[in-house]
Amino acid sequence: MYPKSFKKLIDNFAALPSIGPKMAERLVLFLFKEDNQKLSDFARNLEDFKKNLRHCEKCWNISEEKLCTICKDSLREQKIICVVEDALDVFAIEKTKKYNGIYHVLGGVLNPTRMVGSDNLHFKDLEKRVEKEKITEVILATNPTTEGDATALYLMRILKPLEVKITRFARGLSTGADIEHADELTLSSAILNRK
Repeated sequence: MYPKSFKKLIDNFAALPSIGPKMAERLVLFLFKEDNQKLSDFARNLEDFKKNLRHCEKCWNISEEKLCTICKDSLREQKIICVVEDALDVFAIEKTKKYNGIYHVLGGVLNPTRMVGSDNLHFKDLEKRVEKEKITEVILATNPTTEGDATALYLMRILKPLEVKITRFARGLSTGADIEHADELTLSSAILNRK
């Protein structure tokens, strides 16, 4: 029913998280109506996005250089590390302006049903950082989901021998919620009331 190029783009958009077939159709139709310059800019931005972005070599956050801006910032508290599931959690926490430490991005959570184990995540890098950088506190800021809680418990177990203070965000966050979707007030409260 659709022209081949139109259908291919619908399939590309529909493969993205939270975008169903109807939304994909609307997006492709919107792009079809745009002028050629805007479409060229969009395509160039997609190409540049993949070429210019990488993971920070220290914390696994998104970066344009070897180290992200947070890791390069010497004014941040270097002895407190906040462990998050992915980079969107870093951005959400940063918006609160209540945390001034550094981060470690795990790259996901333990999930046996999806075959995601400790070898698939940045656990060993975290252990090395805690020892090498003489971290005094590790804040486990995984999402309050079954997988997030299981990941936090696993991390507590492997970090315990390092004799570092381990805290979790206070439960101002709803169980089953994603940190990236939390409002700034709730997230600020969770940071300040961690235990």
